[in-house]
Amino acid sequence: MKLRHVIAAAAFAAVSATSFAQTATPAPTPVPVDPGVQRGTNTPLIDKHEASQEQRIKEGKQSGELTRHEARRLKGEQKAVDRAQTKAAADGTVTAQERQHIRKAQNKAGKDIYRQKHDGASAPSSGK
Repeated sequence: MKLRHVIAAAAFAAVSATSFAQTATPAPTPVPVDPGVQRGTNTPLIDKHEASQEQRIKEGKQSGELTRHEARRLKGEQKAVDRAQTKAAADGTVTAQERQHIRKAQNKAGKDIYRQKHDGASAPSSGK
């Protein structure tokens, strides 16, 4: 009878020792993402800047501050910025370097809009 208890105790000890060896380690806690770092293709500030510049071109054309030729050239510049943004987002992530490139292109386009609106050239007024 005692031998049976010894064997049972040994079996229990062996089973519990293997179960301790298989205990999973807790999952590592995720590293918090810096809120200033943008991920993916989400570019709300770039989109807002683009919409603002398109509105400035439209208003300049309506007010006569921009000639038809100037407005066409500035719209082409905006399309180039848009193509750069589309190309940057094509791989699923817009990197910080790509964002910087787009922002520089937008800043140049914004300065060009300002220069063209204030260069003294005006669209011919309609003789109505």
